Amino acid sequence: MSNNVKKDINQIVKDILEDYQGDRAIDHVEVFDQPDTQVVTEMIDKLLTIVFPGFYREKAYRFYNMDNRLTVLIEDVMYNLNKQIAIALNQLPETADMSEEEKAEKAQCISLKFFQEIPKVREYIDTDVEAFFYGDPAAYNKNEIILSYPGLYAITVYRLAHVLQTMNVPLIPRIMTEYAHNRTGIDIHPGAEIGKYFFIDHGTGIVVGETTIIGEHVKVYQGVTIGALSTSEGQNLKGVKRHPTIEDNVTIYSGASILGGETVIGHDTTIGSNAFITSSVEANSRVSMSDNK
Repeated sequence: MSNNVKKDINQIVKDILEDYQGDRAIDHVEVFDQPDTQVVTEMIDKLLTIVFPGFYREKAYRFYNMDNRLTVLIEDVMYNLNKQIAIALNQLPETADMSEEEKAEKAQCISLKFFQEIPKVREYIDTDVEAFFYGDPAAYNKNEIILSYPGLYAITVYRLAHVLQTMNVPLIPRIMTEYAHNRTGIDIHPGAEIGKYFFIDHGTGIVVGETTIIGEHVKVYQGVTIGALSTSEGQNLKGVKRHPTIEDNVTIYSGASILGGETVIGHDTTIGSNAFITSSVEANSRVSMSDNK
């Protein structure tokens, strides 16, 4: 490397370091003040092994009995989850000023409650598997769904993340669902409320917003958006219900957009492909693209 190039690099380093001195969000340099996304995503794989014990193996599989295997998994995930939650608590005004010991204690309490919810999460996921199997004639068996369907993967990660979201854990739930989004093309915000027997067919391009409420036995096809009607007011809308309510036994076909916090899709309704809906639909309705022209 020539002396001139070294000088140029030194100047570039100096310029960038000076640029870090601002007070912008992107100027944050304390790496260990943020949860580690890689650790969080690695936890997802281990949580899937807990949720589906006969379908996912650890990288170094050991022939423990189930009791020992599960104990090792839970202790492993809990150790990392405790650390990541304690770091994430720095993001909340009410916990940012706690001592490290207090944060660690609160993180441990949250982790324990999270794992206590796993049987309930599995109950919901089992109904999702049922919905996939009976809703998709192309499914060879339930094993195929668990091992290969992106829709079930996205729903499973969402259901785990949603538990942490309801416990007011910052950042980590969103990291989890965005990881699933990246893998599957399905974007489910961890704040959404989704009932049992949720079926995503094909899946790519689906968006489910933060304040969405979805009932039971709802079926959604690819390219569907359940979103906000307008976000022009930005942060002023925080905490406001911006996304629709979808009641039980609703089918939403590909490319449909259902928008707005006051929009309610009544039970036993079918929304046709590419429909654009910004107002409520009565129960037992059929809405097609021609109805929206």
